[in-house]
Order: sequence, then structure tokens, then C-alpha cells
Amino acid sequence: MKYFYLIFCLANIACKNAAKQNPKPTDKTAIKSDSITTEFTNVDREIFNITPSIFKKDSIAITLSKGVNFKLAVPTGYKISIAAEGFKRLRFMAVSPDGKLFCTDMYDKSDNKKGRVYIFDKWNDSTKSFELASTYLDSLHNPNQVAFHKNFIYVAETEKLVRYIYSPGDLQPKDSGEIIATFPDYGLSYKYGGWHLTRSIVFHNNKLYVSVGSSCNACLEKEELRATITEMNPDGSDKKIYARGLRNSVGIKWIGNELWATTMGRDLIGPDKPEEQFLKVENNGFYGWPFYFQYQNKIYEDVQFKDSMKPVYVKKPIVGFSGFKAHSAPLGFEYLKDFDDTYLRNSVLVCLHGSTTVGRQRGNSIVRVEGGNKYTEIISGFLVGKTEKKRYGRPCDILMKDKSSFYFTDDTNGVLYYFYK
Repeated sequence: MKYFYLIFCLANIACKNAAKQNPKPTDKTAIKSDSITTEFTNVDREIFNITPSIFKKDSIAITLSKGVNFKLAVPTGYKISIAAEGFKRLRFMAVSPDGKLFCTDMYDKSDNKKGRVYIFDKWNDSTKSFELASTYLDSLHNPNQVAFHKNFIYVAETEKLVRYIYSPGDLQPKDSGEIIATFPDYGLSYKYGGWHLTRSIVFHNNKLYVSVGSSCNACLEKEELRATITEMNPDGSDKKIYARGLRNSVGIKWIGNELWATTMGRDLIGPDKPEEQFLKVENNGFYGWPFYFQYQNKIYEDVQFKDSMKPVYVKKPIVGFSGFKAHSAPLGFEYLKDFDDTYLRNSVLVCLHGSTTVGRQRGNSIVRVEGGNKYTEIISGFLVGKTEKKRYGRPCDILMKDKSSFYFTDDTNGVLYYFYK
């Protein structure tokens, strides 16, 4: 009897050890490969349609009023119209509580105070274009984005975040505005890797989130606010840093209860690395810059900062959900929730703004992310060749209009496009 009892005990211990070595799968599984950790979640796979797909393409002729002619490739069955044109540098869009489309215009690539916020109104469904565009605000310092919350419109400029009282039907602010936050407004010039003068904003659960890029290409920042996303109350109070190590996250948006962002890697370490990213941003998260970077689904230590003293929050980040070719410059994105098209339904589309070095032929398209470093071009044709003269547009932001169409902006020719079926 003692013999059988001993066997039972040994078997029980073996089962417990096996359970420890092979835990039950959860909704979040970390997979280690070459000591690099990649995080996948079942939630991500349920939310995002990342099934690889091949789209047959149609060629759509585009003719701008300034005499520019080119063709865009789109999935068969879709069309593109010019919803509005004749602007300078259209950037990010937002829909007001009364259904009007607002869009920022940064005027040009210089650090200027000639920016505007436009209202697009009186949609003509026959011509697939807006009949009216009016200026809501002007003389702004690099306005990148606006957002609406309760009875306010928030305008993000380089050095400040201002909110104005907004009522349905307003064509201009009725007040002078209230500055609720300030930001650094200086940095190294584009010649040295560029300082990031855009500020992006988004609301969620009565909190406001603001992204502030780095002052440089790769450096140890003196100001804690650089290369971060900050959380605050709608009136600007109770500010705290939500996430760090994001060199330049121009696109930030909540999908469900998760904050997602595009982010751009550093320059001057080769034509193919590091990758740009589309990733999930978590509270108190650190995403690498300037100490680490991502390349081909792996994380590498940046040798320039290998021996630098690291703040306590620095740790090796996980691989981002999706990587793009170096210098693609991902900006705005949209989650096509319940879109009619089976292949696009619940997909994330990202605007790849394109490299400042045109010869690299990176970006200049709108792509569908598929996880890892895989993605498929949905709209392409803005770049033909390897010279700036053959670049006919740089997609900046995308906004779903309804379940079968969306708008997107081009900040090269100042055009608002409409993609529909």
C-alpha cells in the first residue's frame, strides 16, 4: 500500500511541475525569440482584420485645378474624387458635434504662423465634393490637429494648446481662447534630423492626450515632455506623462479602450533601419527612443547610447504590432469599424507620408496593416520615379465618413480626397 501511495505522490509532483513549465494560454502571450520579446494578444486579433489579402487594382485619373495630372491605383470597384482643393498643407481632420468637417492647414514646411483651421460644408453627393470651405481660425503656429470635447474645440499649435467655446453653427470662435497647456517650441533644424513641431491630440474617457515629439534626431533630452504622450484633464489640470520613448508619434487614436499610435524611428543609421511603427501605447509604457530601435521584428540597442546613463523607466521594449520600411513616415490612421467591404472591414489603414529623400521611394501611399512587418497598399501612385517633381502627393490623415467611404488629406498639393464605392 505504501508503495502505491509513493507512486501516486511522485506522479502528482510531476504533473504540477509540468503545469508550471506549460502554463495555460491566456489572452496575452509573450513569445521569446533570440531573447527578444514580442507581445501578441487575442484581443488585437479579434479587433483587427489582419488577414493577408491581394487586391485587384483600378487606375483612377486625377486632375487638379493647378494643372497637375496623375493616376492613383485603388482596389477594383472604388473611386476617388477631389472633395476640396486649392489649399496649402492640409493635415488632420475632425468632425464637429454638428457634423461639419474641420481640417488644419500648416501652410508650408517652415516654422511659421500662417496656419489655418478650415470648415468644409455643404457636401454635394452628386459631385462627391464640398461646395463651401471657410476659415475658422488663421495666423496659427503650425496647427496640426483639432479635437472637440463637450462645448469646446481644442487647437494644437507648436507651443500651446488652446480651447475655444464651440456652439453648433459657429463659423468663427466667439471668444479669444484659453491656453490650457504649453510645450517647447524650439529644436534642431531639419538639417540635423529635424525637430518635431507638430502636436497631436485625442480624447478618451474625459481625459485629453497630447503627443510631443523629440527636439532632435537622436539625443538625451533635457526636457521630460519631449518624445512623450501626456495625459491631462480637459481643462489642462492634473498633467502626467502617460508614455515615453516615442520619438515622433504624429498619429494617436483610441480604438476601443486601447490607445494606438504611429511613430517614426531615428535617422542616420542606414537606409533600411530602424523600422517605423504602428503600436499599442500603454500607461507608463516605454517604447525605445533613443536607447533602442526596431528592425525586422526585433529590438536592437542603439550603440550611440549604449553607455549612456538611463532613466529608471528605461527597459527594452516589446516589438510593435506592425512595422513599416524605414523612412516611410507613418502619420494619421483610421480603424474601419464595421466597414461594408469584407476585406477592409475592421482593418487599420495608415497614411505613409513618405521619405524626405524621394529616391528611397518609401511611403507616399495608404496601407492596410497586417501585423509583423507586413502591410498592403490600398491607395498608391502619388510617387512616380525618384524625383520630387514626380511626387504628386503625400498622404497625411484619413477619416472614415461612413461604412463605405473615407476622406484623406494630402499636404503637398493641399487636397482633400474622397474614397468611395
